[in-house]
Amino acid sequence: MWIGWTEFDILLGDVHSLKEKRSVVRPLLAELKRRFEVSVAEVGDHSHYRRTRLGVGLVAADRAHIVEVLAAVERFVAGRPEIELLSARQRELHSED
Repeated sequence: MWIGWTEFDILLGDVHSLKEKRSVVRPLLAELKRRFEVSVAEVGDHSHYRRTRLGVGLVAADRAHIVEVLAAVERFVAGRPEIELLSARQRELHSED
């Protein structure tokens, strides 16, 4: 069993309040879940309205699938016009490690 995850550090565009932040982050989380069938959550920078950290994770039988899905997720997030992807840290771990 392989477990993979990516943590994204994101700068939000024209956002001036936590309410506006939610209006950007919630649809992004829902779209990632729907499109890629991954677990996703806002994992940091909760009180900063222009920044967020998102965690995306999945479990698979082989490493190649993990790498493929997480790379597609990163391309999708990086391509969103309303956000700026500052960094992405990815990790894969085998259950026997």
